[in-house]
Amino acid sequence: MDFTEKVVLVTGASRGIGRAIAVQFAQRGAQVAVHYHQNRAAAEETVGMLAGGPHLIVQADMKDAAGIEEMVTAVVAAMRRLDILVNNAGIYEEHPVAETSYADWRASWRRVIETNLIGAANTSYCAARVMMKQGGGRIVNVSSRGAFRGEPMGPAYGASKAGMNAMGQSLAKYLSPFNIFVGTVAPGFVETEMAADHLAGPEGAGVRAQSPLNRVAKPEEVAYAVLFLASDGAEFMTGAILDVNGASYLRT
Repeated sequence: MDFTEKVVLVTGASRGIGRAIAVQFAQRGAQVAVHYHQNRAAAEETVGMLAGGPHLIVQADMKDAAGIEEMVTAVVAAMRRLDILVNNAGIYEEHPVAETSYADWRASWRRVIETNLIGAANTSYCAARVMMKQGGGRIVNVSSRGAFRGEPMGPAYGASKAGMNAMGQSLAKYLSPFNIFVGTVAPGFVETEMAADHLAGPEGAGVRAQSPLNRVAKPEEVAYAVLFLASDGAEFMTGAILDVNGASYLRT
C-alpha cells in the first residue's frame, strides 16, 4: 500500500473517518487534497496532521454541482493530476414519519440525497473525466451498514447509502475499460464526532453489544479498508462492497 506521488482527494476530510483516511494516505506517501464544507479550521487541523506533502485544502458544498466541478479543477491545477477520489462526505438527519411534518420530511430527504448521493455522483463524474485523460485511477466510496439493514429514524440516509452502493457498482462496470477501478466500504457505527452523543447515551452499550467485539469501529480501521481498495493489486475487486462493522450485521 505505497501511494508515493499519488494525488488523493478526500471529501469530508476535516474530521472523523475522512481525517483518518487523509492521515493514512499521507503516511504512505500520497499528496492529499483535504475537502471541507464549512469548517476550514478543522481542515487546517487535518492538514497539520499529515506527513509529507505538499497537501491542499479545498472547499465545496456537496449540494452544489458547480462548486464540485471547481473543486476538482482546483485539485488538478495545483497537483497536476488526480489519482484517487474518496467519496466520504455525508450527513445524517433523523425524520421519523410519525414525528415529522410533510414539509420537513421532503426537505430532509432532499438535503440528504443531494449531499450523500448526488454530490458523490457529481464528484465521481468530474474525477473520472480527469482519470480517463491520464490513463486510470481509483474511486472509493464510503457507504454504510444502514444501506443493508435500514435506518428507521433516518430513511433518507439509508436510501442514499444504498444508492451509493449501486452507483459504485455501475461505475465499476463502465469505468474498468478506462483503467479506473471503483470500490465501496460500508462501515457500521464508528467512533466519530457524528456518533459521539449516541454512543455516550443510554443506547451506547446496546450499540457496542451488536458486535461480538463489544465495541464500534475506530476511524483508522475504516481508513485501512479504503486504502486497500485504492491500492495497486486490488483492481480485480472493482465493484466490491467491503463490510467494516465488526460482524454486527452479516449478509450473504
